[in-house]
Amino acid sequence: MRTLTASVCVVALFAVASGTSAARPVSQRRLEAVTPREYSLIVAINAVRTVHLLPKLGIDTRLVLAARSHSHDMLRRRYFAHGNFGSRMARFQVRGTLFAENLVWSSGVMSANAAVAQWLASPPHRQNLLDPRLRRVGVATPLGSFGGFSTATMITADFAG
Repeated sequence: MRTLTASVCVVALFAVASGTSAARPVSQRRLEAVTPREYSLIVAINAVRTVHLLPKLGIDTRLVLAARSHSHDMLRRRYFAHGNFGSRMARFQVRGTLFAENLVWSSGVMSANAAVAQWLASPPHRQNLLDPRLRRVGVATPLGSFGGFSTATMITADFAG
């Protein structure tokens, strides 16, 4: 019997870029941009921010695309790392002055609440979740084979402000 495995990784990158992507509140009209599992993760992240009297993060389609690209790449190439985060933000034309990324993977299907709990237990991840300067988010929660497990969840959360 295999045991449940979870691993987390965090990065914060401060960079100045021209222009900004408009933040869009999480709402029914934006659901077409995210899957139900992705939406659940955004709701869980925003619930924690609300408890801490912080504004909810809006969904940024470019961040969603960047997060999906990264999670799928990690599954396909079998690694767990941020890679060249700055280049990825540039490739997906994400605008802002502050960027951050949280990663987590787990054997099996990881719930949104479990992912957020893992991040809250880690000071750098917690800092990203609760940074009031970060206003937009994109997440990915694909399933695939990873780390010797036939089913694993590879989660990427990309933030911008």
